[in-house]
This record gives sequence, structure tokens and C-alpha cells, in this order.
Amino acid sequence: MRVFSVDVRQHALGVLFVLCGELDFDSVVQLHEAADAELDGSTGRLPVVVDCAALTFCDSSGISALLRIYQRLTTEQRSLRLAAVPASVSRLFTLTGLDQLFSVHKDAAEALAAGSDGRGAASAVQQNEERSA
Repeated sequence: MRVFSVDVRQHALGVLFVLCGELDFDSVVQLHEAADAELDGSTGRLPVVVDCAALTFCDSSGISALLRIYQRLTTEQRSLRLAAVPASVSRLFTLTGLDQLFSVHKDAAEALAAGSDGRGAASAVQQNEERSA
């Protein structure tokens, strides 16, 4: 079993959670604790970005934890953005329909720089083009 860790970093454009290792039933408590510690008493409106570049595995417990964070942020009028999601996890999101719920970006920098809708400038331009067509 690989060790799991969560590193929480404050950034001018949001809060960054960097996940490393295997997010599963045994390790998910670390993500819950980090999220609770960061979000309890938080008054800001900045988004939370979860950087998954070093995530090697994620089971249903991990997905549930991400959903829990998403729901909590939604009630606070904040957004959850995922970055650098591994193909295996991305496939799970697609199979479960969560790819329609989560805002997913190629890397943490793009996720932090995304507009208020969480989709970034390129997506906003595409949406405007679709509306005018």
C-alpha cells in the first residue's frame, strides 16, 4: 500500500489541495480532516482546487469524499475544481456521470485561473460562440 497525503496550500486565486498516493477507504479520513480544517470557519468565496496529478488510485470512498466537499462548497456559493485527474479516475467520473458535475482542468494552474464558472476563458468563449450560432 502506498502512503496517501494531502497538502493544503493557500493561493491568491483559491485553496489548493494536493493529493498524493492512493485515496481509498483507509486513507479518505485524511482528506476529510484536511477539508474540515480548511473549510470550517472559512468566510472566503475562493474556489477549492484539488490537484490529482500525483493521485495513483481512487475508489468509491475517495469519490464520495470529493462529492462531500463539492456539496459543502456549493452550499457556501463556492466551487470545486479538479486538476490533472488520472485517466482511471476520469473514466470512473464518466461512467458515473460525475464528469458532468465536476469542473475538470488539465492542471492546477488552469484550474486556479478559471473564471467564476470554473470553466476558464476558453470555455466561456466557446459558450458564447455556441449561443450566437
